[in-house]
Amino acid sequence: MALEIDAKNAAAAATGDGGAPGKAKAKENKSNSNNNNVSAAGEKNLVNGGSAATKKKGKKNRNKSPPQPDASVASAALSNGHAEKASVNGDAADANANVLDKKVDGEGATAAAGATEAAAEVGSSGDGGAATEGEAAASGEDVDLDALHDVGITVNISSPGADVLSVQLSSMELVQEIHQLLMDREETCHRTCFSLQLDNVTLDNFAELKTIEGLEQGSTIRVVEEPYTMREARIHVRHVRDLLKNLDPADAYNGIDCTSLTYLNTITQGDLLDKKRTRPDSVDCTPPDYVIPGIRDPPLLPLHPNIKNAKGPQALKVLTTSAWNPPPGPRKLHGDLMYLYVVTMEDKRFHISACSKGFYINQSTDECFNPKPDNPSHLSHSLIDLLSHISPSFRRAFQTIQKRRTMRHAFERVATPYQVYQWSAPQLEHTVDAIRAEDAFSSKLGYEEHIPGQTRDWNEELQTTRELPRKTLPERLLRERAIFKVHGDFVTAATRGAMAVIDGNVLAINPGEDPKMQMFIWNNIFFSLGFDVRDHYKELGGDHAAFVAPRYDLHGVRVYNAVDVEGLYTLGTVVIDYRGYRVTAQSIIPGILEREQEQSVVYGSIDFGKTVLSHPKYLELLRLAGKHLKILPHSVLNERDEPVELCSSVECKGIIGNDGRHYILDLLRTFPPDVNFLKLQDVKLSKELTDMGFPIEHRHKLCCLRQELLEAFIEDRYVTFIRIAAVHLQQLNAKKQAEKDLPSITEKPEEPEKEQAEKSSAEQTENETVKDKEDEQKESKPSPIVTKCAEAMVNAVREAQSNVAVSNEVQAAEVVKRACAAVGSLKEKEFDFRFNPDVFSPGIRHVDCPEGGFQSLAKQKRLVQDAAEFLVLKQIPAFIKEHLAHSSPPIDGQSLTESLHSHGINVRYLGRVIKMLAQMPRMDYLYRIAILEVIVRATKHIYYTYMQGIEPLHLSAAISHFLNCLLTTGPVNPAANSEEVHKKQPRNNGGKHNKHNKSNKSGKPQSTSTAAATQNGHSSTAANGSANAANTASNSSSTSYDWALVTPRSLWQQIRKEIKSYWNWELDCDSIESACAKYGLLRISLLRAFALKVGIQVLLRDYNFESKHKPTFGDDDIVNVFPVVKHISPRATDAYNFYTTGQAKIQQGLLKEGYELISEALNLLNNVFGAMHQENGSCLRMLARLSYLLGDAQDALAIQQRAVIMSERVNGIDHPSTILEYAHLSLYSFANGHVGMSLKLLYRARYLLVLVCGEDHPEVALIDSNISLILHALGEYELSLRFIEHALKLNLKYFGNKAMHVAVSYHLMARIQSCMGDFRSALNNEKETYSIYKTQLGEKHDKTRESAECLRLLTHEAVALQRKMNDIYSNGKLTSDLPPIHITPPSMGSVLEMLNTINGILFVHISQKDIVKVRNQIEKHLTTSEDSGANENEVTAALKTFVAAINSNDTEQPKEGSEAEGGTTAQLTNGSEDSNTTVSS
Repeated sequence: MALEIDAKNAAAAATGDGGAPGKAKAKENKSNSNNNNVSAAGEKNLVNGGSAATKKKGKKNRNKSPPQPDASVASAALSNGHAEKASVNGDAADANANVLDKKVDGEGATAAAGATEAAAEVGSSGDGGAATEGEAAASGEDVDLDALHDVGITVNISSPGADVLSVQLSSMELVQEIHQLLMDREETCHRTCFSLQLDNVTLDNFAELKTIEGLEQGSTIRVVEEPYTMREARIHVRHVRDLLKNLDPADAYNGIDCTSLTYLNTITQGDLLDKKRTRPDSVDCTPPDYVIPGIRDPPLLPLHPNIKNAKGPQALKVLTTSAWNPPPGPRKLHGDLMYLYVVTMEDKRFHISACSKGFYINQSTDECFNPKPDNPSHLSHSLIDLLSHISPSFRRAFQTIQKRRTMRHAFERVATPYQVYQWSAPQLEHTVDAIRAEDAFSSKLGYEEHIPGQTRDWNEELQTTRELPRKTLPERLLRERAIFKVHGDFVTAATRGAMAVIDGNVLAINPGEDPKMQMFIWNNIFFSLGFDVRDHYKELGGDHAAFVAPRYDLHGVRVYNAVDVEGLYTLGTVVIDYRGYRVTAQSIIPGILEREQEQSVVYGSIDFGKTVLSHPKYLELLRLAGKHLKILPHSVLNERDEPVELCSSVECKGIIGNDGRHYILDLLRTFPPDVNFLKLQDVKLSKELTDMGFPIEHRHKLCCLRQELLEAFIEDRYVTFIRIAAVHLQQLNAKKQAEKDLPSITEKPEEPEKEQAEKSSAEQTENETVKDKEDEQKESKPSPIVTKCAEAMVNAVREAQSNVAVSNEVQAAEVVKRACAAVGSLKEKEFDFRFNPDVFSPGIRHVDCPEGGFQSLAKQKRLVQDAAEFLVLKQIPAFIKEHLAHSSPPIDGQSLTESLHSHGINVRYLGRVIKMLAQMPRMDYLYRIAILEVIVRATKHIYYTYMQGIEPLHLSAAISHFLNCLLTTGPVNPAANSEEVHKKQPRNNGGKHNKHNKSNKSGKPQSTSTAAATQNGHSSTAANGSANAANTASNSSSTSYDWALVTPRSLWQQIRKEIKSYWNWELDCDSIESACAKYGLLRISLLRAFALKVGIQVLLRDYNFESKHKPTFGDDDIVNVFPVVKHISPRATDAYNFYTTGQAKIQQGLLKEGYELISEALNLLNNVFGAMHQENGSCLRMLARLSYLLGDAQDALAIQQRAVIMSERVNGIDHPSTILEYAHLSLYSFANGHVGMSLKLLYRARYLLVLVCGEDHPEVALIDSNISLILHALGEYELSLRFIEHALKLNLKYFGNKAMHVAVSYHLMARIQSCMGDFRSALNNEKETYSIYKTQLGEKHDKTRESAECLRLLTHEAVALQRKMNDIYSNGKLTSDLPPIHITPPSMGSVLEMLNTINGILFVHISQKDIVKVRNQIEKHLTTSEDSGANENEVTAALKTFVAAINSNDTEQPKEGSEAEGGTTAQLTNGSEDSNTTVSS
């Protein structure tokens, strides 16, 4: 779907499937049809070359070495002639599902080929958990490789008035893609209405090239202009308009059509890959002021550089449909299709007719209709030709626009999968644009939908895509792609619908009811508002519960979708927050609108458990899903006291639609409740928890634990279970040994059957649990330390079991039973952990079996309590401990939230996390980010309530007033005239002018008597921060101006109250100033975080928050409000498996194999998601890093450039991952000799980082060290010193004075100072370095020796200098010139080495012999275990442990697999130099 959310290039829709970049097979260089000789260049091309997005390796030989630099020449030659032609048409609309189906089969097939091999390899290497079912299936499939292998073919294309083009295509491509290619080429882009002919036979658009008769190498395809129809004419006009406004960023700022911004090319001033290497002396490296350390408030303007000339030249003043449309009857019969009106830059006005032959100027004027052709008449098939003919300035401008358009990177032009909104935007001029106007008010059905003129049946599309077959890899690719595509369209439609609902543009289906109770249907989607309508949630927290329920429901939909049980269906669900309202958008179950809910539900309960129904088919489906989700089947009593079995929570309803599908909805209680936030009679929390202030009574009773937490909890219990069992078995074993004498031991081999039998009994129970375990490990990768313990224990258990050879089954069973009892397993004789989500739900009567079976209610309750306790006592400390190393520190609230969630910690525990961070000075930055996040979230709660009572007239005034109250202490007069406020207020409101009002500096009368207002109940609804808009509505006479009564003081009091009640944490500051002073917050960071959180777009200008005379924000500073959209993200399972296997390979040091697997993953992702997607971005980052390690810096640069553009487009221009991508790119561009570039990129990264979280952050230390090194290399010593001093200060703060980071910082300072001739300071600093190395590494270590040598040289220089000085003094002649000091500037090579070191890229060598030796030992040790698969797995596992042992320090676990990849010659964590070396086989 990545490409067709918008109907931008309707031509593509007309002709079918666009040349989407994701059609990766499109532009390959398959010049050889032989399987094995796709050269290394072929692979090179995957990640490099003009429009690399579109290239895809077909077959490739797995044993091929990864790209070597020299292959680049070949690659250039191969891809040449197609590189830029292939460049994707960003405006392509990849429509027509039917095409999609045909097409993906082909692609899937190609991908399958590579996949099968990879899978086979994965299978053979037995790499354990990573080779999941998908791959096993793939390796088992018998794929006919020859059929899959497609041939490259070169054809010539001749079009009227242009040179013959020769294009290399793949035989799998559709004719359609040649259309797309021509519409994107500079010389042919002005045509949309043409057919392709071969030997005078018109080609079918949807035929694959290989099926066309007579098409061979070198054939010529002719472009033939076709007559226009009404539809084709409209499509042509739309295409022309798109070409003209191609460079205009307005759509990206307005959040339309999935366009978004990227500034990489602005910052590097053109494509990095075309740059020549720079000589160090020619580089301008002065950093802008806002990058130099010590900046307090970073400015906002540089966030969007080069706003002025982003638009490109203007070609026309006006191009619009004429008011004379539609043609009257007589003219219709003359072939007129439509009329256009054009005003050229020369100020000439033209009326243009479109007829089937093309476009011509007619004689109409604004007042008089005369459709006859003008004299002389000039008929052109293309509108662009006609306009170029009548306006010279149009011709010039159009050429310039085309040049700039074709120079842009392919990734800059492709649409993103979901809309990215900008939180600040410049003032955009509003131009006349008929097509934009038409899109806004028509439902665009004619263009964007598959079946013109009908709305889409979303439910049918969503469910049908899930039913597609998924046995083979091509089938799975096709299915996942279709799911992704439909889901993306659905999210876009739902977002449009929700905004229309809140803007009052949709009629309710129950218009007579209270506005809060209204429901809507638009475009076949059902919309409801997040209010507690019929007191449904009365017991659970009213409106608060109604507000969070949709989000929990969405979580439920996400997990059931991920489990993907065949035959079980969920609704398409999107939750949209817009203008203070929460809207839930759902697809509609067929038939549900015709019946009452009571009649439809066949499973679950609609009245919270008073009446409960069950259904055998649902039980079967939900039991399957429950296995993965750890949900315990349980029985409850219905109204007639009969037990009813359920496999989900009671609220979960099952409805069989008219289409016969089994739907489940209301999944908000999928997971067990969180007892730490519920006040319950029969629950006693442990003393540790009560001391911390739990249970905290939450404002709603829907809190539940996260899936990640349950997985971590079960993991933890499983390790304990194995440990206990091992201990018991060893005790048994010892007993046995004592009783036995030697002869009995020699008999052992003679009774294998008996031994087997006994083992199997013990193993069986264990194996079942191991199976469960593995399922889980697929989903959550446990931390390496845990797995190591687990592995060691499994080995111990196995060993013990084999020794207890002759012990009897009873004892083995006894051991398991004891271990089960010890860990609290639900079943007596096997490890079983599942949760009952209803266990604490009020009003539900459970069937209890007190005798201790797994139906025992007490056991189930205990388990849920234990999990909640585990969260506080184990997971939160683990979270903090993991971040102590600062290896991939969170940068803003969003990355903090993601990190918490990955540990299973809910955001409502943030107060607890802050309390723990407060005691750790080394976690200061995280403490600050957490506080900022709490303030932003509390403010969001207040803001949503505040916004609900505001009239549309006053939106900008109200929002700017709110921002003034939040971010400034100056005057905050609301722009609405205070007189009006008086008139509207009831007299008793104390609305007299309060002369003693402190903040009234501006001389205007102020209508706020804060105290009176707050006590008087009007603003108290807001003061409680509650969504209790009912009061507000009741005194509507005053509400419309309630917002004007908020003051900075009252707002901050509410924020404090909100934080205390929601997070149980005391924020002790009552204004933005005290918050900034106490916690070091930046106002600009708070503005950014808040704007992103609630969807505000502010004007791009520098705000003076300290302003004492006029309010900081005025009406005009609020540019727009955006929806905040939450939805599920479909996954690409096969790609994920390849990616994780690739990571595992890299961890073992098999960089080349890892590179190939990850390239393959990228291909599959391109197949499923198209070219633009977050996951493609992480693949690119990893590939760039691997290329760099394999010594190909040029390749690394090309790939990383794409990673940066993709991150800017998909995540946002100031998103944390974009900042990291910039930092990586600067390293690779330095390695390629682009010194000035790498500095510019670092300056950008540093500016963004400071804007997002301030200067006090470990990442800033890393960036500053990099900047300092490069400036030092350029001889800018003064500047260099400022940056390294700042880095040293931060490193001392966050890593302590004995850390390696600090040693390196001291060493760099010493180098710079010695270059400046300040040898004394240099000596002192180098001494610090030496002492750290000596204590940490010992005297014999190379680093310590290097440092000692450095000290010797410095001492020598210092002494020499001192001698000369003394000499001068003693002679008393100060006039003589000082002797020159010998300073050798560092070489670029040494600087690069140092850069690698501080960025954590180390080259480590272990000899092959060592590895083999270790491997043999391990294998010997493991021969006792029969399970060969496990054996192979354990070998690799043990190897990892060995590697960890070699490096005294723990290895880091990769962050979402992207940060830490280690290897034979290399280690890649973003962290320190020495602490994370990983070595490997």
